[in-house]
Amino acid sequence: MSKVLVLGAAGKTGRAVTRALVDRGIAVRAAVRPGSFSSPYAGADVRAVPLDLETGEGLAAAMAGVSAVYHLAPNVHPDEVGIARRVADAAVAEGVSRFVFHSVLHPHDPSMPHHLRKAEAERVVRTRVGSATILRPAAYLQNLGQAALAGRIEVPHSLDAPFTNVDLGDVAEVAARVLTEDGHSGATYDLVGPEQLSVREMATVAGEVLGHPVEAAAIPLVDWLAGPGARLSAYARADLAAMFRSYDRGGLVGDPSTLRELLGREPRTWRDVLS
Repeated sequence: MSKVLVLGAAGKTGRAVTRALVDRGIAVRAAVRPGSFSSPYAGADVRAVPLDLETGEGLAAAMAGVSAVYHLAPNVHPDEVGIARRVADAAVAEGVSRFVFHSVLHPHDPSMPHHLRKAEAERVVRTRVGSATILRPAAYLQNLGQAALAGRIEVPHSLDAPFTNVDLGDVAEVAARVLTEDGHSGATYDLVGPEQLSVREMATVAGEVLGHPVEAAAIPLVDWLAGPGARLSAYARADLAAMFRSYDRGGLVGDPSTLRELLGREPRTWRDVLS
């Protein structure tokens, strides 16, 4: 049986990718910080292994004997490039050539420093593992799901900026396919949802689907920095503040045709996610 190493398996993306692999009958080695993961996949072959991505401790053991690697770095991490280098080098040392790197839509956008780190990490991965597949997802529709259910979507950027947000489940399905199927070596895929919607429009749709009013509210960035942002590290605050300013200027929009082709069906919409 194939065995896939999923890095960052305790987070929402890692769990979704793990679930998609389990649904295909694939054994998963779930690399996590010690003590941060308990498997919810009853009866599945999912085994947690400790891994410190910042130092690389545990990489060789996590990588040994796997057929593929899904590399998902911690969000807005300042050493994104160093982590990518360590993981790719470990894959090469273990002879693992099926390597999938989770990047971001528009990684070369100079207005967002953490996107530029993704772009450099892509380059590092490709230099070391020429067969690597790069996935570039848009922001997830699920990021606003709980807020919609609660009746208020509050964001520190323009309510009218356009987004083509994507379903996390669709991203995970594509990840499972490229990790287990041939034909994706060296490819780069933008994973983009089928609708272009602003937060204001998303709130309107959510109200229709959920049957109760859903308010869209923009809070000043300075208030976000003093509120939710205050709990983050200084570098994460700076990165996300730059991202929100970029959203004010043009949102985050891409082409859904690649995702549609990879899935062989229509990608899920905001209405689908809420239903």
